[in-house]
Amino acid sequence: MAELAQLFAHIDPSQRPSRDDGLAEAMRIAEALLFAAAEPLAEKDIEKRMPRGVAAGAVLDALKADYASHGINLVRAGGKWMFLTATDLAWLLATGEGEAKRLSRAALETLAIVAYHQPVTRAEIEDIRGVAISKGTLDHLLETGWVRLRGRRRAPGRPITYGTTEAFLIHFGLEAIGDLPGLEELKGAGLFDGRLPQGFGIPQPSDDRGLAEDEDPLEDDTGADFAAGTPAAGPERPAWREDLACAKKVLPAPEDCDS
Repeated sequence: MAELAQLFAHIDPSQRPSRDDGLAEAMRIAEALLFAAAEPLAEKDIEKRMPRGVAAGAVLDALKADYASHGINLVRAGGKWMFLTATDLAWLLATGEGEAKRLSRAALETLAIVAYHQPVTRAEIEDIRGVAISKGTLDHLLETGWVRLRGRRRAPGRPITYGTTEAFLIHFGLEAIGDLPGLEELKGAGLFDGRLPQGFGIPQPSDDRGLAEDEDPLEDDTGADFAAGTPAAGPERPAWREDLACAKKVLPAPEDCDS
């Protein structure tokens, strides 16, 4: 795109090729909608405001190309469109004030397992990690909005299954869950040391919103059971269970989730 811009840099504006008036107007509409939106917009929502017969996909692609060399870029993540600061200029906006809280190693490992192995249960996460996870680890990931409750596994105890969310994709700049790095990319990044066991591989992640064949939908009263990973016992709630809103007040900080 930079090379293309240089080709037209010394051409008189009046001699430059002009866009079709309909496309230009549609781009202006899309630009206004995206700037005014408080959150990323789905393509179908943008298309509702387009002139009749204009496809939003072509308009957004053209707008993305226009902004490629600007200080802000039009990007698509989680199936939605938004304007973001150009990655090479992010340092200019860093104020240096405050201290960003980082996820603990346990939380990062748990998040990675959920992303690659979803739908996955608490027991399956512990089996992959080789160590039990604390209650606070999953609680915190649910609080961030990056992990969600999917359903219940059709297995003894009917454990809850976990998956990632649209917010996860947007935060990490992924258009789809399939954009997560594969084994060769992870090797290239130096994240694997030494020789890997024979047959070692990384699953192809999928965040299909529909339930898997071995999943049942969550019951209406399941939401407060997620912390302990305990299946609902029946229509009456256990006496020990607190309301989720109250639980938020006592959740440990991310750095305290050591297991």
